[in-house]
Amino acid sequence: MVLGTPWRNLTYIKIETDSGLVGIGEARVLGKTHTVSEYLKDVERHFIGHDPFDIEALYRRLTLLDFGKPGEVVYTGLALVELAYWDIIGKYCNLPIYKLMGGKVKDKIPAYANGWYTVERSPQQFSEAALNVIEKGYIGMKFDPFGNGDLEMDREEFFKSIDLIEAVSSTVGHKAQIMLEMHGRFAPHQAREIAKAVEKFNPAWLEEPTRPGDIPALKSVRNHTSLPIATGERLYGANEFREVWTSQSVDIIQPDITQTGGILEAKKISSTAESYSIMVAPHNVGGAISTSAAVTLVSTLRNGKIVEHFNDFADPHVKKVADNYPEVIDGYFELSEKPGWGIEINEDFIKDNPPEKYKNITLDPGLNMFENPNWAQRGQSR
Repeated sequence: MVLGTPWRNLTYIKIETDSGLVGIGEARVLGKTHTVSEYLKDVERHFIGHDPFDIEALYRRLTLLDFGKPGEVVYTGLALVELAYWDIIGKYCNLPIYKLMGGKVKDKIPAYANGWYTVERSPQQFSEAALNVIEKGYIGMKFDPFGNGDLEMDREEFFKSIDLIEAVSSTVGHKAQIMLEMHGRFAPHQAREIAKAVEKFNPAWLEEPTRPGDIPALKSVRNHTSLPIATGERLYGANEFREVWTSQSVDIIQPDITQTGGILEAKKISSTAESYSIMVAPHNVGGAISTSAAVTLVSTLRNGKIVEHFNDFADPHVKKVADNYPEVIDGYFELSEKPGWGIEINEDFIKDNPPEKYKNITLDPGLNMFENPNWAQRGQSR
């Protein structure tokens, strides 16, 4: 089942068992919703007819037995099934997932807002939007002020971006942390210049300052700034994090549970990060299930930092899919004590809010941030 939004679709899978238990998984896939859905049809033999408790065997079947090297599509399909399996396991054991993954380290999990700056790129509008985030009680907010910059920006755009950052920083003061999203768009020289210019604003981190997976470029930025660096949302599976660990270039790792093979794989990645004194702040642009999974993961980590959240600002209708949506209250998520994810979805609502289609192929609106100067508005009506 696919829920449409103006800029990203959310895909849901429902897996039924012969005992009557039902598990729900969820993922967001940019540009490949149709592909992932068709892929799951191709590999039903790997998860239908198997014991949902055997998560490791599921991982092995989907990433090894078909021989080809798995990438974004395979790991996203795996995550959809894996999250549904965990829902089944939790319901069978009558326990919340966190109790099955080592238990909790904390009761309340910090949250930061994203998707709040769907406004014109002016200091005044960014300031007003940031104030709205504060009024909702958030203790952190992330934004990308860099327009459609790619590799480098012209001087006008560079200084305009710095003005936007200054407007947000002066508005929030010490009431919330700001995180600067760079979406892996910049060449090292431009990323270094940005890092130097924003040090005075003391951001919590610089996110994906260079292309994902380009470790030499990331090290170049690391060597020229004392600001924390975050990355990892576009690394799929634990193997793709291998070079990150020894590069000494990253302070916060951001695995996307729904695109890196599920919550158990994300837990393994996070545990490795702890060995290198790296914090974990999972990337999360999904709905009820993926948000619950991110909250669950961070609650079980000794090096858990904070959880990202969109749906209070962009596409609030996403929250209507679930009957027990994990809400941010005074800047924090609270752990659910319900079995599994503790969430039931409204299938009729999903059907009533479909994605765009062409010849029965699901279309993905996407952001096109490399060319569209208004991508950050995310198709929101204002």
